[in-house]
Amino acid sequence: MRGEPSCPKCGGRVRAPGLFADSWQCDVHGTVHPLQPVIPPSVEALSVVVHRTQVPVWMPWPLPVGWLFTGVACAGDDRSGGRATAVACSGPGPLGGMGELILVAEELGVGLGARYAGIDGPDPGPYMNVEKPPQAKVLAGGRPTPLWHVTGAPDDRAVFAGEARGLWLWAVVWPEQTGLLMYDELVLTDLRDAGAEVDLVPCGALSPRLLKP
Repeated sequence: MRGEPSCPKCGGRVRAPGLFADSWQCDVHGTVHPLQPVIPPSVEALSVVVHRTQVPVWMPWPLPVGWLFTGVACAGDDRSGGRATAVACSGPGPLGGMGELILVAEELGVGLGARYAGIDGPDPGPYMNVEKPPQAKVLAGGRPTPLWHVTGAPDDRAVFAGEARGLWLWAVVWPEQTGLLMYDELVLTDLRDAGAEVDLVPCGALSPRLLKP
């Protein structure tokens, strides 16, 4: 059973387009891009999202040593295509123990990244001080991309955000000390550009963080 689409901002039920509305509706957040049911991680699941999305599907590639792909989520429908993607990876943290990372690419206002970050959304702008130097940098699609620390998130995670390819890029890391990973200038690849290399992605068990941030 695949489950039903849900609101990317709150996880609540959504109503499909019908006689009275030509878009998906959440009782709390109004018009939304529906979050599609999360399915277990596999190369096939990843390929489905890669081929239907309108936004990047960011993944650290190559993955850090010992890390695995642990799930993908997509917000959008068949008509509009994916308007937000979330890729989860898990592996050994820099200070020991297991770490988890969710990378979100999304259009303005979708609200999926804010939900994983645990802040009132939909966008990270109010929680970032871009007047200060960025706290982390990644190489996203071959371009140096600054990321700022996002304040207001729960203590169990570290949250960074910035802009890549004209869209929001969020990095949400559990536990908080695994955020050190973000200071190593991670190389992020948009899997839409990866071609056959997608078949080489090592898969682990589905991350519960994707289901319940």
